[in-house]
Amino acid sequence: MNEIIYKDEAYRIIGACFEVYKEKGNGFLEAVYQECLEIELSSQWIAFQARLPIDLSYKGQSLVQRYVADMVCFGTVLVELKAVSALADEHRAQVINYLHAGIGWGYWLISAVIRNSNGSGWLYEITCGRRRK
Repeated sequence: MNEIIYKDEAYRIIGACFEVYKEKGNGFLEAVYQECLEIELSSQWIAFQARLPIDLSYKGQSLVQRYVADMVCFGTVLVELKAVSALADEHRAQVINYLHAGIGWGYWLISAVIRNSNGSGWLYEITCGRRRK
């Protein structure tokens, strides 16, 4: 098992996610959970930036297209929310692509999954990846 680099930060973020789930339950759209999590992070004095655009380039030339990260907490932890019943490989690929795009904030990514179909509970996954130099 990999050691969590930003352990205290990750625990605080995950705690905020659980608080949102405790209050809202399951079945809402991702945008609802995003807004609730923003409120919760603020109330717990967790520094974050929401809907952060990530510039892309091709062979050194800037592209018009950009990624938009759900949020970056503490300036180092990328948080990607998914309101789905389970994470799929394309969700993981999305997060890894954020790293490949040149995110310079850190290496740890949290994907939170809110079950919305006959399931209950809040699942989260911590994925480790290294940014390409």
